[in-house]
Amino acid sequence: MRHTLPIAPQFYVTAPQPCPYLAGQSERKLFTALTGDGARALNDTLSKQGFRRSQNVLYRPACSECAACLSARIRVADFQPTRSQRKTQNRNAHLHREATSAWATDEQFTLFRRYLDSRHADGGMADMDIFEFAAMIEETPVRSRVIEYTERPDGGARPGRGSGRSLVAVCLTDVLDDGLSLVYSFYDPDRIKDGLGTYMILDHVALARQAGLPYVYLGYWVPGSAKMAYKARFGALEVYRDGAWQDLGDPDSYTRHLHPLAVRPITEQVAAITLPPPESGGKPVR
Repeated sequence: MRHTLPIAPQFYVTAPQPCPYLAGQSERKLFTALTGDGARALNDTLSKQGFRRSQNVLYRPACSECAACLSARIRVADFQPTRSQRKTQNRNAHLHREATSAWATDEQFTLFRRYLDSRHADGGMADMDIFEFAAMIEETPVRSRVIEYTERPDGGARPGRGSGRSLVAVCLTDVLDDGLSLVYSFYDPDRIKDGLGTYMILDHVALARQAGLPYVYLGYWVPGSAKMAYKARFGALEVYRDGAWQDLGDPDSYTRHLHPLAVRPITEQVAAITLPPPESGGKPVR
């Protein structure tokens, strides 16, 4: 189906598919193409309304009988790491961070395949080959960076590429006008105890603070999904709910909102979307 606002872009909705997070549920996505000169402004604007980027597409869950998926972001100014998170920071403090252009490498793909085979062998990306991986990394019409975390074989940090370095974690990150958005991350599956996934989020909070950006966008938090439970462990967390960003509060107080009347029809969802102003100037368009 296609749903059109008075001006571009056009919005579409996918056919129902099995939900990857909640057993017995189906998912639909509302999406639009991310192309042209206005791609960056559209990404900035829709990210503030719960959308996420995948290559040249922006999407948001639009399930017919469930509203469990909630876009989540950390308020950088208010964030304070827990004792456990401080230990994770100290454990990985020797790693070297390098922000590069959105360009895929064989070394990244090797680590990516090891990560998938160990952690998500039955997931939707399990069969991704090197060409699809390159597309995931490189097909971006917005300001994106690949942030690599490396170490020397002896456990010390070493800047730059070349022999003697070991790639242990990677994050594809979008730079928005109000924050950093973690599009996709992966890490060495043999180092689960190091908490590399948590460390990358903590490091992005530090990066955003240094850059004067107020938020770090984490993607979707799904109550009842063990895969997404880790996001609720971060302080100063907000979720996009009922058209506004709200403090997470008690994670255990959330339900799946399974009643059909709890979910607005697609046409109403599209009509409520705010778009960036036209290039000629003016206020945001609804």
